[in-house]
Amino acid sequence: MITKTSAEKSLDNPTDTIAGNQHWGHATSRDLYTWENQKIALFPGAPGEGIFSGSCVIDANNTSGLFPNQTNGVVAMYTLNTREEQTQDIAYSTDGGYTFTKYENNPVISINSTQFRDPKVLWYAPTQRWVSVLAFSQEFVIGIYTSPNLLDWTFASNFSYYGLEGLQYECPNLIAVPMLQNASLAEPLDPSNFATMEQMYIMQISINPGAPLGGSIAQYFPGSFNGTHFTAVDSATRLTDFAKDDYAGQFFYNVPETSPQISIAWASNWQYAQQVPTGQLEGFRSAMSLPRVHVLANTTRARYTLLAYPYDLTPLHTTPTSLTNSSNLVNSSLLYDYSTTIPSGALAFSMNITNIPLVNATGTANFTFLSSVTGESLRGGFFLGGDTPFWINRGYIRGFDNPFFTDKFSTNNLINPDTRTFKLLGVIDRSILEIFLENGARVATVTFFPEEALDTLVLGTGDIMEGVGVTAEVYGLRGTWTGQEGSANGNGMGNMTMAMGQRVRRDNLGHLR
Repeated sequence: MITKTSAEKSLDNPTDTIAGNQHWGHATSRDLYTWENQKIALFPGAPGEGIFSGSCVIDANNTSGLFPNQTNGVVAMYTLNTREEQTQDIAYSTDGGYTFTKYENNPVISINSTQFRDPKVLWYAPTQRWVSVLAFSQEFVIGIYTSPNLLDWTFASNFSYYGLEGLQYECPNLIAVPMLQNASLAEPLDPSNFATMEQMYIMQISINPGAPLGGSIAQYFPGSFNGTHFTAVDSATRLTDFAKDDYAGQFFYNVPETSPQISIAWASNWQYAQQVPTGQLEGFRSAMSLPRVHVLANTTRARYTLLAYPYDLTPLHTTPTSLTNSSNLVNSSLLYDYSTTIPSGALAFSMNITNIPLVNATGTANFTFLSSVTGESLRGGFFLGGDTPFWINRGYIRGFDNPFFTDKFSTNNLINPDTRTFKLLGVIDRSILEIFLENGARVATVTFFPEEALDTLVLGTGDIMEGVGVTAEVYGLRGTWTGQEGSANGNGMGNMTMAMGQRVRRDNLGHLR
């Protein structure tokens, strides 16, 4: 059973669809797609308090002494926010994370600061110590603390002034990630392709505001960790996303260090998260991304790229084989109307281009999602020539108008000289598009709010040179939220409750709304 306790600040207000009155919502899953809402995990203890971001770990060896005769005790470490101070508190669960008791001697870390938050905890086996990374938010510092028991914490070191600073650092992660030997393989995530000589870590830091496109974004720094100090391999800034709706991703605890790591992020941006139209229309505001698996790899002209790829989508396919496909999409198009065939309105689509010339290449590959009712469209595409840019345009969607809702995004997608290929995987739900290029070397998360549902997909290419191959596939994805709409499941509705008659929804893939 996988538990996600989310404390992202616009997702955990049980009485409204704007930030405030922060609680910890709670949902559980066995497959990372089908989520079951549980009762609210943590409540504020007094007026004016808020339960801010944090993380959970399993105290299998009872280092805390809170779990006699138990190997599955769960400890949550979180920021308690008040007007006077942000402190780090803990709560513990003896029933696998369904109910929590706040530790009677809280706080476990206090430095008399109002900008000190978001503890992420991991177990570092070589020193037999717990490690927590925390944001000294407006000092642009990530503090590293250690503890033998989750109760008594000692400051160890700082990771300071790296990357984009913006207004503040938030939601740090420190996680061991496998390094690939060869990112060019057809199946790069085969365990035999993982390097075994060097253990790599990443420090991930979210900033808000201050992203290159405005608002919030996450960045990461590859490096090494010795139990007390993190050292980055270089000073380069690497972003997790080239669009605008990926923030504060959190990695799941207890995934073996030698396996690809798994994360899930908040799919929105603080510049407009509290204004998107679903709040007034449907009683929800925000969503989570698809779960993503991660490894590090040296990619074309880029060292230590954090690959991000969707967790296995196969169980969600509506049919054993693709709904439609083309083995030769050269200078032609493929149209699929899914208005009546896919009740969820969710699709996965892929395009693969092979034998691309390394010089003087020409051609474009494009996708378009259309509404047959309003004519709205969501578009994207790739230029095989020049500096090989990839672009996305949500500007033809008319359901939300906001000066900060940037409508166009692009990135350079260099052709790998070893493979001479281009790979695109896209997943679309009713209001989120997630794009993964080159096995996740470049990722875009894009929300959109059409007046009417998008129901038609067109894939096509043009001006493709002779000898270049193009294939495409489209799969329907089943809804994972069907049957749970309107079910409060106790007194909690995952990240929100049914308080005040509020109706809470999800996208059909189980994106929390």
